[in-house]
Amino acid sequence: MNEIVSYIKKNLKKGYTKESLRFALLNQNFSKYEIERALKKVDSDLASQAPILKTKPKISYESYPIQDDSESGEIENTNGKVRIKTEKHHSSFWKELFGF
Repeated sequence: MNEIVSYIKKNLKKGYTKESLRFALLNQNFSKYEIERALKKVDSDLASQAPILKTKPKISYESYPIQDDSESGEIENTNGKVRIKTEKHHSSFWKELFGF
């Protein structure tokens, strides 16, 4: 069975599918039982070698208008939170010119 396991691992790394390897092993006169046992062994070996994925931190942000007259683009860090001050909304040129 170790021969089949190493054959499967080697060819999976090359990009072959499990189905194509199963078919090739059947054509080489290995029994279905041996092939299935070897595939289960390969699956368990590969699962134990897989890296454990860490969860990604959640990033959230809030957008709010600034009440004071400070410069736009200024960054302020308070209590571990970063606030980015943005420009105040100005009325359009045409509204200022014609009063619409």
